[in-house]
Amino acid sequence: MSSKQVDPYFPASGDPRYRVHRYELTLDYRPGPNRLGGTARISALAGTEPLREFALDLADFRIGRVLVDGKAAHYTHRAGKLRIRPARAVAAEAAFTVEVHYSGNPKPVRSQWGGLGWEELTDGALVASQPVGAPSWYPCNDRPADKASYQLAITTPSPYTVVTGGRLLTRTTKASSTTWVYEQSAPTSSYLVGVAIGAYEKVLLVDAEPGAIPQTGYVPAGLVPDFATDFGRQPQMMRLFEELFGPYPFTGYAVVVADEELDVPVEAQAMAAFGTNHLDGARGSERLVAHELAHQWFGNSVTVADWRHIWLNEGLAKYAEWLWAERSGGRSAQAHAADAHRLLAGLPQDLKLADPGRKLMFDDRLYERGGLTVHALRTALGDDAFHRMLRDWATGRRGGVVTTADFTAHAQRYAAHSLADLFDAWLHRPELPPLPGVGAAGTVGPTGAAGTAAAAVRSRISRLNFGSSRAE
Repeated sequence: MSSKQVDPYFPASGDPRYRVHRYELTLDYRPGPNRLGGTARISALAGTEPLREFALDLADFRIGRVLVDGKAAHYTHRAGKLRIRPARAVAAEAAFTVEVHYSGNPKPVRSQWGGLGWEELTDGALVASQPVGAPSWYPCNDRPADKASYQLAITTPSPYTVVTGGRLLTRTTKASSTTWVYEQSAPTSSYLVGVAIGAYEKVLLVDAEPGAIPQTGYVPAGLVPDFATDFGRQPQMMRLFEELFGPYPFTGYAVVVADEELDVPVEAQAMAAFGTNHLDGARGSERLVAHELAHQWFGNSVTVADWRHIWLNEGLAKYAEWLWAERSGGRSAQAHAADAHRLLAGLPQDLKLADPGRKLMFDDRLYERGGLTVHALRTALGDDAFHRMLRDWATGRRGGVVTTADFTAHAQRYAAHSLADLFDAWLHRPELPPLPGVGAAGTVGPTGAAGTAAAAVRSRISRLNFGSSRAE
């Protein structure tokens, strides 16, 4: 699919007539009254036709003024769309800038999955925008395929910490307010711009030591001991995933534990947010730690062109959970695949993985079947070819947008025979295929670094929880 088309699941989101190069957001947030205001400066490029008008996605804020290339523009703002008519049409393929001044009380965008985007917490705020919540707090071209760089300058009362995905450039305190300026230079989808504002203790998991990816936690003070245990093996995960998927695609990784319970943890670019319910001091949610970290490669760096292809995000992140378990003393990927297969066999089989439909795009079955599909591919290719395929996918498509067809064509290049039947059965038909990879001893062919015998021993020794599959 061309990135210039609308998303079939969310045809009202975004505007394919232009693409954004950069967002510069200068914002002021007051947690008490939940008041957000500021300016969004957007650098963009027109498509192949002149732009006599265009649209940004933005929720119910008061608009101060709108400028296009420095000149006042006519606009209307209703039903989540800021429609802009420049004083002079933007020429085809010409660069232009839009400046929007706005203010109001941010609130989540309503959806079939509940509120999305800016969430006011008991003391602070948290942004979790997947899939269409970004307009809850800034004007944007809200399509996953339209990736841009970002600079965020956010001013809050000084007791609060501001965390976003990106490199902290400056932190400046004046009187009782502090301004935090972050830069995310890597191409970023609008839904992946995360923000957390709260009273957090900073915890260094990995500092900026030579050759290491800085990894930082932002945690309520009373939960720091549990966090140190529950996320203590994240640096080892990072090393393993770099071995398996290629270099980490961003400059650092931040983990925020909001001082509230969250239904599921949520990834953003170069950061992830968890709830207090994901900490227990016993690594009970470690598979979710792996899942969210894996999304930095699968979903954030390599991003779906539209939401039909969400299994590429979730299936690969699910399989990363199984790879982490297999390589860290837990159960083998084959054992996890068998559990997932048993689970799915007892559930309705009406989901087509490659095009699940808007209603089922976050169904638990998509996560499990996505992991099984990756496992079926591993079984068909063999470990050596599979791991080369996966690493080359993550590195070769770094910063880009992809479709299911891109992935199947890529995988085929590593196979000695046609994978058409495999992909047809797992991706395009709702019926559950047989469990992949079961041989005479009930184990998958070659298994990762330690071999099937070691995997069988690990399976008996250590078992990770197999709970609810859903993780963003």
